[in-house]
Amino acid sequence: MLSTTHLLDIDDLSTEDVHTVLDRAAALKAGEDDTRLAQQTLGMIFEKPSTRTRTSFETGMTKLGGHAVYLGPDDIHLGHGEPIKDTSRALSRYVDAVMARLFDHADCEELAEYADVPVINGLTDEAHPCQTLADLLTIREEFGFDTRVAWVGDGNNVGQSFVLGCALVGIDLTVATPEGYGMDASVLDRAAELGSAPELAESPEAAVADADVVYTDVFVSMGEEDEREEKLAAFDGYQVNADLLSYVSEETKVMHCLPAHRGEEITDEVLESDRAVVWEQAENRMHAQNGLLVELLTDD
Repeated sequence: MLSTTHLLDIDDLSTEDVHTVLDRAAALKAGEDDTRLAQQTLGMIFEKPSTRTRTSFETGMTKLGGHAVYLGPDDIHLGHGEPIKDTSRALSRYVDAVMARLFDHADCEELAEYADVPVINGLTDEAHPCQTLADLLTIREEFGFDTRVAWVGDGNNVGQSFVLGCALVGIDLTVATPEGYGMDASVLDRAAELGSAPELAESPEAAVADADVVYTDVFVSMGEEDEREEKLAAFDGYQVNADLLSYVSEETKVMHCLPAHRGEEITDEVLESDRAVVWEQAENRMHAQNGLLVELLTDD
């Protein structure tokens, strides 16, 4: 039983909660027969397209014995045609949980405020807690949490949730971001309150020194296409490539939440190398989310 009803960002979970979810995820991944979500339905609201989020949640619910309903922008009246609070209250009468992949984080908060069932943030412009759970599961499998990780690139929603996730489990994290594109100060403050704010490095090379894992994400996120040229110029020198990895051990792994813009934040050579554990991350989206769903929707 978790200490929270909803997951809007990763620090809605306690440290104990994170370990509980990851333990459950690992057991399910190892073959634990768990169909205790039989006859339960997950409503999946999508304002943004996705490969991994939709497939992992929908397949995951099937594996758990339940069902998922896809609700795209043309299928419901979220924010247009009826207030978000009305959509939330109506869905609560039909489904056992709601997963929402939205632009505005405040919309996710409003869904949760008026819902009578758990609401899971499948991504907003501020946070991506489900990705962080998958990332933590992947790191735990590869190294355990007594490890050093470097985040190189944009201080975006994935990075901000990852900062908080690392703080929750005690991972030693170093962050390298260009000036003006760092993690939000409030996120760094929250990480410090959890007991482990990341070290801020002056360069990617400094960040990756002694790292067991180098993690990056796209420089130009969905919805930022009009900033593309400006951002690519600002991120010159932050690409995860063979030159950057010459500063780390041959055992260092590379993570990316996908989709990747090959040739921008990461090279094709690195992404296709044995260093990359990106496909393990992608698979672990389903296992981590299954662990979360079971813990949110059952009492044992």
